[in-house]
Amino acid sequence: MNARVILLVEDNAQDEFLIRRSLNTLHPGNRVDVVRDGQQALDYLFREGEFAHLRSEPLPVAVLLDIDLPEIGGHEVLARLRIDQRTQCLPVVILTSSVAEKDCLKSYAHGANGFVRNPLELADLVEAVKRLGAFWLDINESPRSGQPAPQVFPGGVTRH
Repeated sequence: MNARVILLVEDNAQDEFLIRRSLNTLHPGNRVDVVRDGQQALDYLFREGEFAHLRSEPLPVAVLLDIDLPEIGGHEVLARLRIDQRTQCLPVVILTSSVAEKDCLKSYAHGANGFVRNPLELADLVEAVKRLGAFWLDINESPRSGQPAPQVFPGGVTRH
């Protein structure tokens, strides 16, 4: 079986280390790719710029996306993913330290599949990430990468 990939979009090195370690402990055969800002996330997912060499690889099974990022913020990244047919069905979970209700609402309004607040305690963060990994790597069924999402029009008409 091929390794499944989760993309982590995180600019905090300490959070990256803990999240990566938690996911790798639970699923050592899978891969966690990391980018540090919103522009890199878009380039990675659309296989542009420094990530053009990934064009033949499938998209990750899920994206763990921070909100407060350099270059382009997480909400903008999410909005751009949802308007592009190649990524509109890609599972995206907001993983943030924000406690603002408006961030949660805005995330879901832009099409997030989940919103998880980084717990302040280390043990709680490790447990939360392990649960996320178990769901997205073991339980969830993702659409085949590279398959564009069908366009759904009013009245339920679908065009592929």
